[in-house]
Amino acid sequence: MAKGIPFTDIVRDLPATVPFVGPEALERRTGRPFALRIGANESAFGVSPKALEAIRQAAEEISWYGDPENFELREALAAKHGVATDEICVAGGIDSLLGLVVTMTVSPGTSVVTSLGGYPTFNYHVAIAGGALKTVPYRENHEDLDGLLEAVRRHGAPLVFLANPDNPMGTWHDAAPVSAFIEALPETTLLILDEAYIEFAPDGTAPPIDTAETRVIRMRTFSKVYGMAGARIGYCIGNKELIQGLNKVRSHFEVNRIAQAGALASLGDPEFVDHVIRSVEAGRRALYGLAERLGLGTFPSATNFVAIDMGSRERALATLAALQERGIFTRMPGVAPQDRCIRVTVGTPEQIELFAETFETALAESS
Repeated sequence: MAKGIPFTDIVRDLPATVPFVGPEALERRTGRPFALRIGANESAFGVSPKALEAIRQAAEEISWYGDPENFELREALAAKHGVATDEICVAGGIDSLLGLVVTMTVSPGTSVVTSLGGYPTFNYHVAIAGGALKTVPYRENHEDLDGLLEAVRRHGAPLVFLANPDNPMGTWHDAAPVSAFIEALPETTLLILDEAYIEFAPDGTAPPIDTAETRVIRMRTFSKVYGMAGARIGYCIGNKELIQGLNKVRSHFEVNRIAQAGALASLGDPEFVDHVIRSVEAGRRALYGLAERLGLGTFPSATNFVAIDMGSRERALATLAALQERGIFTRMPGVAPQDRCIRVTVGTPEQIELFAETFETALAESS
C-alpha cells in the first residue's frame, strides 16, 4: 500500500473486495455478452407502464435535484402501510439503508449478529464500520431464529440482521415465530428485518407493522416486484425516532427525480404487481419441475428465485462455470452448506425454456 495516503486503520485493513461480481465484469473478462442473466434476482417482467411513463416525463427534468425529503413518495408509502409519513425513510435501495443503520448503531469493535452465508452486503457495511461480525449457521436451510437470539444475548449485540424471505435460499419463517423473535430481543437490540421479497411470499409471512416497537426496522425495495433495480430506490418503516436517526446520516439528494417518479407511479399500478407475482409463481413451478426431472432437489421459495441443490459444492461450481461458458449468468451461495446449490432467478417462459436446454447440457458436461 502506498505510503502517505491518510487511510483510517479500518480502511487500511479491509480486503480489496466487493460483495458481488456483476455480470458486466464477467462479460468484460470473457469478451462475450450473456444471452441470459438470471443470477441477480432482477425482475424479468419489466416495469409498470405507468411507472415507465412517469420516468420518461421525469427525465425531462433531470437537470433538477430530486426532492431531498422524498415527500410525495413517503406520503404514498405511509398510506399504503398505515403508518405516519415520519415513520418512513427512503434511500438508494436496501443496500444504502443497511449502511445507514450500521452507521447509526455500530462503532469499532461493536458486536453484530447475522446468519453465516446470509446477504453479504450487510457484512460489507459492518466491516467498513469496524464492527465485529458474529455469524450463526443456517438450520435446515432456514435462518436460525433461536441461534440468532442466543448469539445476540451472548455477545450483547445492539444490531442483528434477518432476511425474511431469505436470500440466498429463498426459504422463510411465518409471521408468528418472527414476532416472537422480536419480542424476545433485549430492549437495547435493533433488528433489521429485510423484507425485499415479501410481495412474493405467502400470506402470513410478514408480521403486523407496529411502529411503536423500537426494536425492529423493516426494509422494502422497488428492485424486485416493481422491476426498478437499476433505479436504486428502497425504503424502511420504523419508529419515528429510528427514522430521525437515519435522517441524521443519510445523503439527502441520493434518490434522483427519475427514481422517485417511477416508484410513486408503481404504487399506483397494483394490477401490474399482481401480474408479476403470478408470473413468478408460475416460473417457480417450472423450475421445480425442471429440477425434479433432472433428479435434483429444490427448496420451496417465497422469492423470485429458486435454489437448486446440486449435491456438492464441486458440482455446483462446475455447473455454474458450464452455464457461464454457454452465456447463462447465474450465481451460487458462497458459504457451506448452502454452496452446494445454484440460485436461479425466475425468468419469462421463454427464458426458462432457454435455461432448461442449457442447464441439461451443462449438467451432462459437469457430471
